[in-house]
Amino acid sequence: MKAIRLRHPAGLDNLKLEDMPEPGAPGAGEIKVHIRASSLNYHDYIVVVGGIPTPDGRIPMSDGAGEVLAVGAGVTEFNVGDAVVSTFFPNWLDGGPVPGGFAGVPGDGADGYAIEQVVAPATSFTHAPAGYSHAEAATLTCAGLTAWRALVTEGRMKAGDTVLIQGTGGVSIFALQFAKATGCTVIATSSSDAKLERLKAMGADHLINYKTTPEWGKKAAELAGGLGVDHVVEIGGAGTLPESITACRIGGHISLIGVLAGFAGPIPTVQIMGKQIRLIGITVGTRREQLDMIRAINANGIKPVIDKHFPLAELAAAFRHQESGAHFGKIVVDI
Repeated sequence: MKAIRLRHPAGLDNLKLEDMPEPGAPGAGEIKVHIRASSLNYHDYIVVVGGIPTPDGRIPMSDGAGEVLAVGAGVTEFNVGDAVVSTFFPNWLDGGPVPGGFAGVPGDGADGYAIEQVVAPATSFTHAPAGYSHAEAATLTCAGLTAWRALVTEGRMKAGDTVLIQGTGGVSIFALQFAKATGCTVIATSSSDAKLERLKAMGADHLINYKTTPEWGKKAAELAGGLGVDHVVEIGGAGTLPESITACRIGGHISLIGVLAGFAGPIPTVQIMGKQIRLIGITVGTRREQLDMIRAINANGIKPVIDKHFPLAELAAAFRHQESGAHFGKIVVDI
């Protein structure tokens, strides 16, 4: 079978398509899965360009979707032929964050899903949403669940709330979809008027071009009735957090998810205290939350936005497309 392995020194030119032996039969509590698709995340990009050190030969990609080929003894949740999707933290099944960080995360601390077949504990997967293609299911593991945890688990989002999203990456678009399905008002920011129009077509209620409106936090607060927004899905990090704080209402909630605009910088802590803002760092979520999200998707019919497909052999080209910033939604790798 084929797999992509990241050879040293890390970099897109050292993503190598290699032959590997097929895994054996699953043991007790395990399933064997034919991986059919993965999708790109910023975390995967940082791994493959060497920003997160991994051993020579690491198989990248945290997201994986496919069908069950075999089940081991004691597995009752899955049957042969079931469509499944991987979990980001295989060892974080429920409850609060657990020690260990990224040690077990596929494509980082362990081999990932840029491969045709895997054997893994059954708890490393959940059922995919009904009617989803493998490519669609592969978008959920990281981006979908991050948006879900940010707004539903931590934000306790409810109908009538106002949600501020940033940009047109996978997390932001899922946040838009979950917010609109809940009955929320969505304010969207981007530097591209064309992308903003696409967000409007998806249901975004208010649009802000942050290039032409540098004080977009103030503008967002005005659009939210002058009181500020209830939730911010903060993708930029230190470079955009001050504007997000300005945008937030008293008692509002910010989910800090990304670092696209910087790893560190001055933060107006007095505003956080004065507004009594709840600010929480988000790193994906639990298997239980993924089950909850998929149950909601089965009820509301949300479908992910896929920008472009690449074959496994062209994984480096997929990451170069991601680098360009031209994408809208998720980039998928067909395996």
